[in-house]
Amino acid sequence: MKLPGQEEFDISSTCENVATGEPESGPGSGLSPDGPSDTDSRELGVPKDPVLFIQLNELMGWPQALEWRETGRWVLFEEKLEVGAGRWSAPHVPTLALPSLQKLRSLLAEGLVLLDCPARSLLELVEQVTRVELLSPELRGQLQALLLQRPQHLIWTTRTRPCCWSARPREASHDEEAPMKEQHQNPLRHKLPPGAEAAAVLAGELGSLTQPLGVFVRLQDPVVLGPLTEVPLPSRFFCLLLGPPTLGRGYHEMGRAVAVLLSDRQFQWSVRRASNLHDLLAALDAFLEEVTVLPPGRWDPTARIPPPKCLPSQHKRLASQLREFKGSSARRRAPAEDRHSHRPHPPSPELRRTGRLFGGFVQDVRRKASWYPSDFLDALHPQCFSAVLYIYLATVTNAITFGGLLGEATNGAQGVLESFLGTAVAGAAFCLMAGQPLTILSSTGPVLVFERLLFSFSRDYSLDYLPFRLWVGIWVAIFCLALVATEASVLVRYFTRFTEEGFCALISLIFIYDAVGKMLSLTRAYPIQRPGSPTYGCFCQFPDPQGNESQWTRTKPKDRDDILSVDLGLVNASLLPPPECAQQGGRPRGPGCHTVPDIAFFSVLLFLTSFLFAMALKHVKSSRFFPSVMRKMLSDFSSVLAILLGCGLDAFLGLATPKLMVPREFKPTLPGRGWLVSPFGANPWWLSVAAALPALLLSILIFMDQQITAVILNRAKYRLQKGAGFHLDLFCVAVLMLLTSALGLPWYVSATVISLAHMDSLRRESRACAPGEPPSFLGIREQRLTGLVVFILTGISIFLAPVLKFIPMPVLYGIFLYMGVAAISSIQFTKRVQLLLMPAKYQPDLLLLQHVPLNRIHLFTGIQLACLGLLWIIKSTPAAIIFPLMLLGLVGVRTAMEWVFSPQELLWLDELMPEKERNISEKGLEPEYSFSGSDSEDSELMYQPKSPEINISVN
Repeated sequence: MKLPGQEEFDISSTCENVATGEPESGPGSGLSPDGPSDTDSRELGVPKDPVLFIQLNELMGWPQALEWRETGRWVLFEEKLEVGAGRWSAPHVPTLALPSLQKLRSLLAEGLVLLDCPARSLLELVEQVTRVELLSPELRGQLQALLLQRPQHLIWTTRTRPCCWSARPREASHDEEAPMKEQHQNPLRHKLPPGAEAAAVLAGELGSLTQPLGVFVRLQDPVVLGPLTEVPLPSRFFCLLLGPPTLGRGYHEMGRAVAVLLSDRQFQWSVRRASNLHDLLAALDAFLEEVTVLPPGRWDPTARIPPPKCLPSQHKRLASQLREFKGSSARRRAPAEDRHSHRPHPPSPELRRTGRLFGGFVQDVRRKASWYPSDFLDALHPQCFSAVLYIYLATVTNAITFGGLLGEATNGAQGVLESFLGTAVAGAAFCLMAGQPLTILSSTGPVLVFERLLFSFSRDYSLDYLPFRLWVGIWVAIFCLALVATEASVLVRYFTRFTEEGFCALISLIFIYDAVGKMLSLTRAYPIQRPGSPTYGCFCQFPDPQGNESQWTRTKPKDRDDILSVDLGLVNASLLPPPECAQQGGRPRGPGCHTVPDIAFFSVLLFLTSFLFAMALKHVKSSRFFPSVMRKMLSDFSSVLAILLGCGLDAFLGLATPKLMVPREFKPTLPGRGWLVSPFGANPWWLSVAAALPALLLSILIFMDQQITAVILNRAKYRLQKGAGFHLDLFCVAVLMLLTSALGLPWYVSATVISLAHMDSLRRESRACAPGEPPSFLGIREQRLTGLVVFILTGISIFLAPVLKFIPMPVLYGIFLYMGVAAISSIQFTKRVQLLLMPAKYQPDLLLLQHVPLNRIHLFTGIQLACLGLLWIIKSTPAAIIFPLMLLGLVGVRTAMEWVFSPQELLWLDELMPEKERNISEKGLEPEYSFSGSDSEDSELMYQPKSPEINISVN
């Protein structure tokens, strides 16, 4: 590429001092082992280069006292020295003027380029640099003294005060070349990984020069150049740009241009392997070909562009450089690897059918057995202790919430005690035996709905609920074992985003509907009356003769002696008023008495407060307030803090709101039953056979609920190293179904949200990050101990009944509403529904809208809405017990949509079915590139996050 105004140059005449041979990359690791360029380098078989810290020192004070001052630094983004404020600017994307790059190219073409310079110290390097013919002996000595001056840095030490030192021209001795104490105290050192290298760029105006001087040096071995850089790192590159005074800040901008070039990973990769000046200029030309020009007058050059959340892949640029540096062999290999890396991935070994009875289960056991010792040893890390606390509180919150709702759904046949005990027993057993121990077992919305339907069926037909439920659980265990034997778990490959979103949306709407419905039933029981109304009532709390707290409700709509006892399944209604209330004729005069309107009003207040507070804390994580550690903690514990706030308000105001009912003794909630459920009770014997029909429907629900969660947790983007265990997990769930049914405990399957929260608390991220760069995701700390300890602590929490009885039910309803709203807002389906109500000019600039026509997006969303509406209608009718079968029907609907939408559209709207993936692989189509072959399209599609974004909906 020839720039305007550039003259031809003779390589042989300008490269006399250029050493030949390709240097070996220095030792060290990349900034983040899984960063963008590192990932691309691994895919193309390119060795990883060390991270490069670049510092710009500018010559100041001409024509008075000359000194070098650090004015900028780069690792990935630029930081400018704000002299007036005495601090470094926020990291930002650097912008350059095109003339500065053109002048830099001309200066390097006519200047001195030293590749593989053997200098071992700053003094030797200065002697090499000043061996230029245009320099007179006097000027050479002056320049050497100038280059040996100590530069002035701005270093923020641990004392939070900037530390600077002045520059005095002198010859540098051996001691003076040693790094300063402040350099070792620089906190920037801790942000750079081991093996990082430095590059020093010196630029400025020198009046004694008559011609521009440009020098670029690559050291053969990196050397610490004393105090030249603020961080005592071995330097690999050195660049000197000096010239006579000119108008503007030409040399400052050229220095910035060199620093920006060296901060570009692909340019740096090329320069490290350049063998002559031609290679160096070719790398600069390749950089210029990728530059985007902003027109003048339509953009403010002083504006600072903040770093993007995720960086574009440099895959194509690396491939072109490989073809240039490695010749025809790389030209044949790189495109093949490029195509291979973007094809649909083959199914994982866990989802390949063996064709043998229990073949998949046996393979899961063998695979996980080799990792079993490390599943405990890998937990010996401080991060696991914080994860235990976090997930324990989340699990206890979930057990309390679902325990209270289950007590309502079954009219006290099960309750909070059974919820705690079942969670502890089933969860601990699953963590010890399961194929994916990061999974957290819990009660879930769909299973809770089925429990309610099963109890309603038993009540309507006068059946003994727990014995009937026992036989349903036995049949479910049998059906699940049959699914394990036939390797039915391989069918989870057909669970695409369409199925997952329909399932998640239904659960979320159930949560929202039930939470609002419970609050409406409470306000109907305690109607809010206008001030001055003749109707009044009271709600009293008082100890009964046995020492238990009883609650009494009385209203007076017409008759003074008309007593209304309200039973919500949460309170014990007494037929006789307490003495202090009776003495006042039923008016609320006692210390534990409140008017009925007060109860309704404060219940609604607690409901809304807990919901809004939890939602606010959830969004604190993405706000600008508080340090990042505090934001994450507030967001992670939003549910727990909301419950504590609701309980505190209730206790502070002394409210008589309905409370969570928990037994005071370790015995079943239902009076008169033991821990083992009788097989028949009052039911006829044939009911044990008839229970197979609802068990079949529940098996479908369990299979989908368990395996959809397993698919989400074991996706490749989470970089799990120990593999999944779909068949083994389903086997464990089947055995636990049998155990919990026999003990009358709730049924448990994998809880998606808490399991994702568990994985999020065990994220491994790179510690060394460039300023402005988020930590790189390295994977998940896979082990069994955190889950095991969590469930042991949950079992101990059974004895917290004296504390749990103070939790108001409206607070739990608010958390239930938060669970539903947070879950439904985190799926793409919700964003596409919003597009239906949004004019085109206000729609966000989504990649989806760039590649799929809007009417096709609306059609896809409309089909999802129709399916969701049908599921809701079926759930709300007497045929609700078959709704698990309808959930399975979502897979059939998704298969039929292959006739309506093209594969390209489904790649953006959903995922491809396994058969379509095979067809695309055979045809050579690529998901990312199937829409357009243009470079612009490819660059847009490359903006994909390198680490998974885990949406935590419930804590």
